Amino acid sequence: MSTTHQGGQRGRGRYPLARPFPRPGPLIALAYHELDIALDGDHVQRKAIGNLGQLVRPWDPGTVEDPPVRAELWEWLEAVVDWVNTEHVWDPSYLVPPCWPAHPHLVHEIAVLADQRRKASQAIASDALEEWHRYVLPAFFDRRRTRLRTACDSRHHDWPARPAHLRFQDACDQRAQHYAGDVNHHRRLVERVDQTRQRSCLQFVDGHRVDMETGEIR
Repeated sequence: MSTTHQGGQRGRGRYPLARPFPRPGPLIALAYHELDIALDGDHVQRKAIGNLGQLVRPWDPGTVEDPPVRAELWEWLEAVVDWVNTEHVWDPSYLVPPCWPAHPHLVHEIAVLADQRRKASQAIASDALEEWHRYVLPAFFDRRRTRLRTACDSRHHDWPARPAHLRFQDACDQRAQHYAGDVNHHRRLVERVDQTRQRSCLQFVDGHRVDMETGEIR
């Protein structure tokens, strides 16, 4: 995506003094429209859009499975990152790096950042936008610096946690054994409790064992 502005100048030109926040494309806009119906629509409208649990949530990229919608999401987030870098960054240590799509944590965070800013821009009053400036954006910058540090300031670096994550994946069977052991342990506890409860309910009446809860003779 080109960042050329007036006069052919690359980067942040002097004018306009404030660039508008990028609007999502028609497919993402439709997804937001359906979410608005799910939130505020009547019963007929909500029923018309189908399973509410399967609606696309642009702030959660993992819910976007349709390829055209997914492509449009990346286009919008690319525009949002360019907008944030040009409108809200002065110190280069805060810049979202150009390799951000190669960092899953940034992908997830940028999607939420874009959604929150879009929501704030639609508010009738400025309160939501003040919250975005005061809390959402600074928190995003802080997490970006904490997690990425200066690793990708000059060039993209591979995932430092890859070796540790490979060991994590290799230990999957060991963790599965622990899960199974815990479940079996609790299953035995439940069985012992049931047996104790069953014995306590049985009493001898005229030489017969009677379940005092059901009246059944055993």
